[in-house]
Parts: sequence; structure tokens; C-alpha cells
Amino acid sequence: MKTAIIFGTRPEIIKLSPLIKNLNKKNSLLIFTGQHYDYELGLRFIEELGLRNPDYKLKISKTNPSVQIGEMIIKLSSIFQQSKLDTTIVQGDTNTVLAASLASLKNNIPVSHVESGLRSYDWRMPEEHNRISVDHISELLFAPTNFNKKTLLKENVHGKISVTGNTVIDAIKYFSKRNLNYLLKIIQYC
Repeated sequence: MKTAIIFGTRPEIIKLSPLIKNLNKKNSLLIFTGQHYDYELGLRFIEELGLRNPDYKLKISKTNPSVQIGEMIIKLSSIFQQSKLDTTIVQGDTNTVLAASLASLKNNIPVSHVESGLRSYDWRMPEEHNRISVDHISELLFAPTNFNKKTLLKENVHGKISVTGNTVIDAIKYFSKRNLNYLLKIIQYC
């Protein structure tokens, strides 16, 4: 099975880090969209957490979010068409998550959504649009809690739901061997 993990922001890097650490490079791709295009906001965390370098680093313009999402969809689709993926893994509610999910859907690649079922019920928040759309696109939904699972069931999503816990807790446990100051810094960025 070949998996692509797609991320573009520091919280995604941190929260997906335990999963990335445990995936075999031979059977997985890491794709950094560059949504957080500044080194300090993104790639620095890949280095600090000791993660392998992304297989792809997209360069997207620093314009409005809809242009960024469009650019990501186009660039990700090109990668997907060459990669023969069995699934893509996305985490959270960012524009990267929405773009990767739409590109996956249009390229017939099942989406696995980590941190599904979270809701603010505030449609003024762009993240709310993203998380609801992605939950309805996804084939595998990894909900942090039973409450989040119930939300997904009420919305009648079509994918398979699993309760997995909170990925930031997993990251804290995984990296707890480092000093306390470093751990507090990670928590601050989630």
C-alpha cells in the first residue's frame, strides 16, 4: 500500500510527526504544500522533530486563499497522477487539507482524514467549511473522541469512522524524551 501524507502548516507537521516517523519511506510520500511558506513556520519543524525531508515541496503564491487552494490542487494532481497512491492522509482543517482532499477525490484516491468530526458551528470560519467538506469526501475518518464520531454519524458521512484519540497527545508522548522546554514549545504551536 502506498500512502501520501500531505501537510503545509506547523500544526500539521507536529500532529502527523508520530505517524511520519513510523511510515516506511519505500511505501509513503511526504508532500509539503508550503501553506506556511516561511521556514520558521514550517520546514524548521521537520528538522527539529527529526523527520525525513518531504519528497515534494510545493511552491505556491502568497496571494489569497482561493488562489493558493487552486494552485495546490493543480500541483498535487500532477504528483498523484505519477505516484499510483492507495490513499492520502490529511490532518485537520487547513486549506492544505481541503486542496489535498479535492485533488485526491478527483484522482480517485481515497482520503484518510485525521482529526475528523471537530466542529465550531461557526460558518464565518473558513476552517469550518474545510473540515465539513473534507469529512464528507473522506473514506476513512479518524475522530479524536466518541463525541466527534457522533457528530459524523449525525451528518451521515459515508466513510468508515474510527475513534483514535488526539494526535497532539501522541506527538507529546512520542517526543517526551526531549527536554521540557522543547516539549512546551511544541505544545505552544498546536
